[in-house]
Amino acid sequence: MHVHASPGSDAVSSRALRISLLVTLGYIVLLVVAGIKAHSLALLSEAGHNLSDFFALVLSWGAVYISGRSPDARKTFGYNRAGVLAAFVNGLTLVLVSFYIWYEAFHRLLNPVEVHAELMIWVAAAGVVMNGGIALLLMRGKRDINMRSAILHEIGDTLSTAAVIVGGIAIAFTGQRWIDPALSVGIGVMILWSSFAIIRESLNILLEGIPRGMQLERIEACICSIDGVKSVHDLHVWSIGSDTHSLSCHVGIADMRTSECESLLRRIRDKLADKFHIHHTTIQFEYANCEMVNGCVIPASPAREHVHNH
Repeated sequence: MHVHASPGSDAVSSRALRISLLVTLGYIVLLVVAGIKAHSLALLSEAGHNLSDFFALVLSWGAVYISGRSPDARKTFGYNRAGVLAAFVNGLTLVLVSFYIWYEAFHRLLNPVEVHAELMIWVAAAGVVMNGGIALLLMRGKRDINMRSAILHEIGDTLSTAAVIVGGIAIAFTGQRWIDPALSVGIGVMILWSSFAIIRESLNILLEGIPRGMQLERIEACICSIDGVKSVHDLHVWSIGSDTHSLSCHVGIADMRTSECESLLRRIRDKLADKFHIHHTTIQFEYANCEMVNGCVIPASPAREHVHNH
């Protein structure tokens, strides 16, 4: 049994991403022009940050389109991982951008230049409005890891441009030129910190780790609590996409009729869907005792042989 995101949520996400791309591109041009004119590394850092956001939005938009395609004979699970892969790449670009900002800030600290604080403040204020609006727009779409990575980019931009406003005011009142590169260092820290969660979660999905917030012990206990289940083993839980989880396991049961097995299987699936939002399951019933040998499950009794390959 599969559960897919509705076409409507994909359409909203795609439209929000297209609008965000156009607005972000316009703001990048404004930041570059204003940064050069104001001699502000903080503004140029923001331009670099927004450029990474632009490519992140392009990746997210492409991923929304690809992940909406139906499964086929070659991709039987569909294209949900496209969004996860885009989120992983987005996280890596954030890391690269943060290190580049630190590199430029170090050189600016050694060789300070005059900064036009008033221009910094006005351009950064426009950025707060723009990035905040884009974040709210993206929140109207679905909330998988791909869209969360795009939203995280925009929230980070909103906070960092707000920091530029504070820095511009401080420079205007104190005349201290080191404030501008120091702000860039802080922006780099924010960018790097925001990337860790996305990289960690997307990498966990790509490596087919257990989904965030789930524990095998709880899932096993849940299945064992159902009447008719004697044991659970060879239990695996992973994510196909950020919001689509799968499970496979062997369930030990007493010898029973096929009709009773069907009812038990339905109860197990319903409970897994209700408690853990696991909707794709592969469950094998057996009443012979099993042992694990080299990744295969082999019955202790030769009377009922079966082999399960991974």
